[in-house]
Amino acid sequence: MKIPNVTIQQLLEAGVHLGHKTLRWNPKMKKYIFGKRDSIHIIDLTQTLELTKVALEKVYNTVANNGKILFVSTKKQASEAIAEVAKETDQYFVNYRWLGGMLTNWGTISNSIKKLKKLEIDLVAENRGFTKKELLKMSVKKDKLQRSLGGIAEMKKVPDLVFIIDTNYESLAIQESVKLNIPIIAILDSNSNPDGIDFPIPGNDDARRSIDLYCNLIKETIIAAKKAAPSIEPNKVVEKSDKNEKNKTVAEIDRDKLEKKFSKKNETKLN
Repeated sequence: MKIPNVTIQQLLEAGVHLGHKTLRWNPKMKKYIFGKRDSIHIIDLTQTLELTKVALEKVYNTVANNGKILFVSTKKQASEAIAEVAKETDQYFVNYRWLGGMLTNWGTISNSIKKLKKLEIDLVAENRGFTKKELLKMSVKKDKLQRSLGGIAEMKKVPDLVFIIDTNYESLAIQESVKLNIPIIAILDSNSNPDGIDFPIPGNDDARRSIDLYCNLIKETIIAAKKAAPSIEPNKVVEKSDKNEKNKTVAEIDRDKLEKKFSKKNETKLN
């Protein structure tokens, strides 16, 4: 397994350690906080470093087994970054608005995607036979669907892994992923809620430098994993139960390691 090398220095330079003002924190994040400085919580980068490596291993294993990742972040600072990484690595993304049922009501979402594709065909077809008014309405409808569904237009089924930046923005995506038992990797700032996150990465989720670092690390990991991924034969179907069992085993091992490593640190009180 080849995942990118990441260091404490890289995390510091990207401002990953800078949380929110102490008044805005979520007490559930206490175990990931090193202390406070100038009324700002400082995130424990020793934990961030280890948890980042665990998350990257999960990304690698997912892609190496021909799994797909859904990137989710509708906040302004991260929307472009996650879309760019998803496009460059042939993954999926949602960066405009999370529609209710995007995962749990996939049948309805699939129908909307079909409508989007039909509109795209109709708008570029020759001898369309539509009036200017009809074409304008179709174009507006297409643009609206494109913003919400363009990043998952080629998604044939629910993803194997979800990556989220800012859990406060993406509570619906988390709820649906948890309901379907889809593993979640998420960047958790000092004001985030870690509940339901399988692979947490404590760190700044607002600074563009931090966001770029997370995205670049995942991008490099996906590229490396694709080189190791076996090619899928057209008539060969991977048994879902076997795949889930493999993912489950990796997750359990990762969590056990981390719980043992940080059990003592979590008892440390904030300054």
